[in-house]
Amino acid sequence: MPSPWSGGDVTSRATCVLAPNPSPMTLEGTNTWVLMEPGATDCVVVDPGPLDEQHLQRVLDLVAHQGARVALTLLTHGHPDHAESAGRFGELTGAPVRAVGERREGLGDGLGDGDRLTVGGLDLLVVATPGHTGDSLSFLLAAENALLTGDTILGHGTSVVAWPDGELAAYLLSLQRIEAMTGSREVTQILPGHGPTVPDPAGVVRYYLEHRQERLEQVQQAVLAGAANAEAVLEMVYTDIPPELRPAARQSVRAQLDYLGVHP
Repeated sequence: MPSPWSGGDVTSRATCVLAPNPSPMTLEGTNTWVLMEPGATDCVVVDPGPLDEQHLQRVLDLVAHQGARVALTLLTHGHPDHAESAGRFGELTGAPVRAVGERREGLGDGLGDGDRLTVGGLDLLVVATPGHTGDSLSFLLAAENALLTGDTILGHGTSVVAWPDGELAAYLLSLQRIEAMTGSREVTQILPGHGPTVPDPAGVVRYYLEHRQERLEQVQQAVLAGAANAEAVLEMVYTDIPPELRPAARQSVRAQLDYLGVHP
Protein backbone atom coordinates (compact mmCIF):
# COMPACT_ATOMS: atom_id res chain seq x y z
CA MET A 1 0.00 0.00 0.00
CA PRO A 2 1.21 3.55 -0.70
CA SER A 3 2.41 5.62 2.23
CA PRO A 4 -0.10 8.10 3.68
CA TRP A 5 0.15 11.50 2.02
CA SER A 6 1.98 14.02 4.16
CA GLY A 7 3.27 16.51 1.59
CA GLY A 8 6.94 17.36 1.15
CA ASP A 9 9.15 17.82 -1.90
CA VAL A 10 7.38 16.62 -5.04
CA THR A 11 9.52 18.01 -7.85
CA SER A 12 12.62 20.20 -8.04
CA ARG A 13 10.27 23.21 -8.18
CA ALA A 14 7.27 22.17 -6.06
CA THR A 15 6.96 21.42 -2.35
CA CYS A 16 3.71 20.77 -0.49
CA VAL A 17 3.09 21.94 3.08
CA LEU A 18 0.06 19.98 4.28
CA ALA A 19 -2.41 21.98 6.37
CA PRO A 20 -3.67 20.32 9.57
CA ASN A 21 -7.33 20.26 8.51
CA PRO A 22 -8.10 16.66 7.53
CA SER A 23 -11.75 15.75 7.00
CA PRO A 24 -13.92 13.68 4.67
CA MET A 25 -14.11 16.73 2.37
CA THR A 26 -10.47 17.86 2.58
CA LEU A 27 -8.95 14.35 2.61
CA GLU A 28 -5.56 14.49 4.40
CA GLY A 29 -5.79 18.29 4.52
CA THR A 30 -5.30 21.23 2.20
CA ASN A 31 -2.15 21.21 0.07
CA THR A 32 -0.31 24.53 0.25
CA TRP A 33 2.14 24.57 -2.64
CA VAL A 34 5.47 26.40 -2.57
CA LEU A 35 6.83 26.84 -6.08
CA MET A 36 10.33 28.09 -6.82
CA GLU A 37 12.85 27.88 -9.63
CA PRO A 38 16.01 26.10 -8.44
CA GLY A 39 18.49 28.62 -7.13
CA ALA A 40 15.96 31.48 -7.06
CA THR A 41 15.25 33.71 -4.07
CA ASP A 42 11.61 34.53 -4.92
CA CYS A 43 8.84 31.94 -4.69
CA VAL A 44 5.11 31.54 -5.31
CA VAL A 45 2.70 30.09 -2.75
CA VAL A 46 -0.55 28.55 -4.00
CA ASP A 47 -3.47 28.24 -1.56
CA PRO A 48 -2.18 29.27 1.89
CA GLY A 49 -5.14 27.37 3.31
CA PRO A 50 -7.22 27.80 6.48
CA LEU A 51 -6.47 30.54 8.98
CA ASP A 52 -4.06 28.54 11.10
CA GLU A 53 -1.08 30.56 12.35
CA GLN A 54 1.09 27.48 12.92
CA HIS A 55 0.48 26.27 9.36
CA LEU A 56 1.33 29.68 7.92
CA GLN A 57 4.51 29.75 10.00
CA ARG A 58 5.51 26.33 8.69
CA VAL A 59 5.15 27.67 5.15
CA LEU A 60 7.25 30.73 6.00
CA ASP A 61 9.87 28.58 7.74
CA LEU A 62 10.19 26.38 4.65
CA VAL A 63 10.63 29.41 2.42
CA ALA A 64 13.20 30.95 4.79
CA HIS A 65 15.10 27.65 4.99
CA GLN A 66 15.46 27.81 1.22
CA GLY A 67 16.88 31.30 1.47
CA ALA A 68 13.88 32.78 -0.31
CA ARG A 69 10.93 35.08 0.20
CA VAL A 70 7.29 34.85 -0.88
CA ALA A 71 6.86 37.19 -3.85
CA LEU A 72 3.33 36.15 -4.89
CA THR A 73 0.41 34.18 -3.47
CA LEU A 74 -2.18 32.60 -5.75
CA LEU A 75 -5.61 31.12 -4.99
CA THR A 76 -7.16 28.27 -6.96
CA HIS A 77 -10.58 29.33 -5.64
CA GLY A 78 -12.22 31.05 -2.72
CA HIS A 79 -13.33 28.17 -0.46
CA PRO A 80 -12.12 28.76 3.12
CA ASP A 81 -9.99 25.63 3.31
CA HIS A 82 -7.87 27.13 0.50
CA ALA A 83 -8.24 30.87 0.92
CA GLU A 84 -9.33 31.77 4.44
CA SER A 85 -5.79 32.80 5.41
CA ALA A 86 -5.10 34.81 2.24
CA GLY A 87 -5.39 38.20 3.91
CA ARG A 88 -3.30 37.21 6.91
CA PHE A 89 -0.67 35.58 4.72
CA GLY A 90 -0.48 38.76 2.67
CA GLU A 91 0.18 40.70 5.88
CA LEU A 92 2.92 38.29 6.94
CA THR A 93 4.70 38.28 3.58
CA GLY A 94 3.96 41.70 2.11
CA ALA A 95 3.32 39.87 -1.17
CA PRO A 96 0.25 40.38 -3.34
CA VAL A 97 -2.49 37.75 -3.30
CA ARG A 98 -4.14 37.09 -6.64
CA ALA A 99 -7.26 35.16 -7.60
CA VAL A 100 -9.76 35.04 -10.43
CA GLY A 101 -11.68 38.11 -11.53
CA GLU A 102 -11.53 41.77 -10.74
CA ARG A 103 -9.38 43.45 -8.12
CA ARG A 104 -10.93 42.92 -4.68
CA GLU A 105 -10.22 44.39 -1.26
CA GLY A 106 -7.16 42.72 0.19
CA LEU A 107 -6.27 41.03 -3.12
CA GLY A 108 -4.05 42.06 -6.00
CA ASP A 109 -5.12 42.38 -9.61
CA GLY A 110 -7.47 39.63 -10.78
CA LEU A 111 -6.33 36.68 -12.86
CA GLY A 112 -7.79 35.52 -16.16
CA ASP A 113 -7.43 32.55 -18.44
CA GLY A 114 -4.15 32.59 -20.36
CA ASP A 115 -2.35 35.00 -18.03
CA ARG A 116 1.34 34.23 -17.72
CA LEU A 117 3.13 34.80 -14.42
CA THR A 118 6.90 34.90 -13.96
CA VAL A 119 8.47 35.02 -10.49
CA GLY A 120 12.19 34.50 -9.98
CA GLY A 121 12.48 32.71 -13.32
CA LEU A 122 9.53 30.41 -12.54
CA ASP A 123 6.84 30.50 -15.24
CA LEU A 124 3.18 29.72 -14.62
CA LEU A 125 0.20 29.76 -16.98
CA VAL A 126 -3.28 30.50 -15.63
CA VAL A 127 -5.83 27.94 -16.86
CA ALA A 128 -9.47 28.71 -16.11
CA THR A 129 -11.17 25.52 -14.90
CA PRO A 130 -14.58 26.57 -13.53
CA GLY A 131 -17.15 24.04 -12.40
CA HIS A 132 -16.24 22.96 -8.89
CA THR A 133 -16.82 26.65 -8.20
CA GLY A 134 -17.33 29.53 -10.57
CA ASP A 135 -13.94 30.99 -9.67
CA SER A 136 -11.81 27.83 -9.96
CA LEU A 137 -8.40 28.20 -11.58
CA SER A 138 -5.57 25.79 -12.33
CA PHE A 139 -1.93 26.72 -12.82
CA LEU A 140 0.37 25.07 -15.36
CA LEU A 141 3.98 24.67 -14.29
CA ALA A 142 5.25 23.95 -17.77
CA ALA A 143 8.84 23.20 -16.71
CA GLU A 144 7.51 20.17 -14.82
CA ASN A 145 4.56 19.39 -17.12
CA ALA A 146 2.53 19.73 -13.92
CA LEU A 147 -0.91 21.21 -13.41
CA LEU A 148 -2.00 22.53 -10.01
CA THR A 149 -5.73 21.82 -10.03
CA GLY A 150 -7.09 22.96 -6.67
CA ASP A 151 -10.34 21.02 -6.17
CA THR A 152 -11.02 20.41 -9.87
CA ILE A 153 -9.15 17.10 -9.67
CA LEU A 154 -8.18 15.56 -6.31
CA GLY A 155 -5.44 13.17 -5.32
CA HIS A 156 -7.99 10.42 -4.73
CA GLY A 157 -11.76 10.16 -4.91
CA THR A 158 -13.79 12.63 -6.94
CA SER A 159 -14.64 16.29 -6.49
CA VAL A 160 -17.98 17.91 -5.79
CA VAL A 161 -19.72 20.41 -8.05
CA ALA A 162 -20.56 23.00 -5.41
CA TRP A 163 -23.95 24.07 -6.79
CA PRO A 164 -25.25 26.74 -7.26
CA ASP A 165 -21.88 28.51 -7.58
CA GLY A 166 -20.45 25.42 -9.22
CA GLU A 167 -21.95 24.28 -12.51
CA LEU A 168 -21.76 20.83 -14.08
CA ALA A 169 -21.63 21.99 -17.70
CA ALA A 170 -18.63 24.18 -16.92
CA TYR A 171 -17.01 21.39 -14.90
CA LEU A 172 -17.29 18.91 -17.77
CA LEU A 173 -15.72 21.43 -20.15
CA SER A 174 -12.88 21.98 -17.68
CA LEU A 175 -12.26 18.24 -17.43
CA GLN A 176 -12.23 17.99 -21.21
CA ARG A 177 -9.73 20.83 -21.37
CA ILE A 178 -7.43 19.06 -18.92
CA GLU A 179 -7.89 15.83 -20.86
CA ALA A 180 -6.66 17.58 -24.00
CA MET A 181 -3.63 18.87 -22.10
CA THR A 182 -2.80 15.33 -20.99
CA GLY A 183 -3.27 14.05 -24.54
CA SER A 184 -0.70 16.53 -25.85
CA ARG A 185 1.63 15.62 -22.95
CA GLU A 186 1.51 19.24 -21.84
CA VAL A 187 0.44 17.78 -18.50
CA THR A 188 1.98 14.55 -17.21
CA GLN A 189 1.30 15.01 -13.49
CA ILE A 190 -1.28 16.76 -11.36
CA LEU A 191 -0.56 18.58 -8.11
CA PRO A 192 -4.02 18.68 -6.49
CA GLY A 193 -5.48 20.81 -3.74
CA HIS A 194 -6.04 17.74 -1.57
CA GLY A 195 -4.43 14.32 -1.51
CA PRO A 196 -1.30 12.95 -3.17
CA THR A 197 0.03 13.92 -6.57
CA VAL A 198 -1.51 12.22 -9.59
CA PRO A 199 1.10 10.56 -11.83
CA ASP A 200 -1.49 9.33 -14.39
CA PRO A 201 -3.58 12.42 -15.12
CA ALA A 202 -4.91 11.05 -18.42
CA GLY A 203 -6.35 8.01 -16.68
CA VAL A 204 -7.74 10.00 -13.78
CA VAL A 205 -9.45 12.66 -15.88
CA ARG A 206 -10.96 9.92 -18.06
CA TYR A 207 -12.30 8.27 -14.91
CA TYR A 208 -13.74 11.59 -13.74
CA LEU A 209 -15.57 12.06 -17.05
CA GLU A 210 -16.88 8.49 -17.05
CA HIS A 211 -17.97 8.80 -13.41
CA ARG A 212 -19.89 12.00 -14.14
CA GLN A 213 -21.64 10.41 -17.11
CA GLU A 214 -22.58 7.37 -15.05
CA ARG A 215 -24.00 9.54 -12.27
CA LEU A 216 -25.96 11.63 -14.77
CA GLU A 217 -27.57 8.50 -16.19
CA GLN A 218 -28.42 7.28 -12.69
CA VAL A 219 -29.98 10.63 -11.76
CA GLN A 220 -32.01 10.65 -14.97
CA GLN A 221 -33.27 7.14 -14.26
CA ALA A 222 -34.19 8.12 -10.71
CA VAL A 223 -36.27 11.05 -12.00
CA LEU A 224 -38.01 8.79 -14.52
CA ALA A 225 -38.70 6.33 -11.69
CA GLY A 226 -40.55 9.05 -9.79
CA ALA A 227 -37.98 10.80 -7.59
CA ALA A 228 -39.83 13.99 -6.69
CA ASN A 229 -36.96 16.10 -5.40
CA ALA A 230 -33.18 16.23 -4.91
CA GLU A 231 -33.43 14.39 -1.59
CA ALA A 232 -35.29 11.51 -3.23
CA VAL A 233 -32.69 11.34 -6.01
CA LEU A 234 -29.95 11.30 -3.38
CA GLU A 235 -31.61 8.36 -1.59
CA MET A 236 -31.93 6.38 -4.83
CA VAL A 237 -28.56 7.11 -6.44
CA TYR A 238 -25.98 7.79 -3.73
CA THR A 239 -26.44 4.60 -1.75
CA ASP A 240 -22.70 3.93 -1.53
CA ILE A 241 -21.47 6.99 0.35
CA PRO A 242 -20.91 7.54 4.10
CA PRO A 243 -23.24 9.92 5.93
CA GLU A 244 -20.60 12.64 6.28
CA LEU A 245 -20.42 13.01 2.48
CA ARG A 246 -24.16 13.37 1.96
CA PRO A 247 -24.13 17.21 1.98
CA ALA A 248 -21.57 17.21 -0.83
CA ALA A 249 -23.52 14.57 -2.74
CA ARG A 250 -26.67 16.66 -2.33
CA GLN A 251 -24.90 19.59 -4.01
CA SER A 252 -23.83 17.34 -6.86
CA VAL A 253 -27.40 16.04 -7.29
CA ARG A 254 -28.70 19.58 -7.59
CA ALA A 255 -25.97 20.40 -10.11
CA GLN A 256 -26.90 17.30 -12.13
CA LEU A 257 -30.60 18.11 -12.08
CA ASP A 258 -29.82 21.64 -13.22
CA TYR A 259 -27.62 20.30 -16.02
CA LEU A 260 -30.40 17.95 -17.16
CA GLY A 261 -32.95 20.77 -17.01
CA VAL A 262 -34.97 18.76 -14.53
CA HIS A 263 -36.42 20.52 -11.49
CA PRO A 264 -38.47 17.97 -9.55
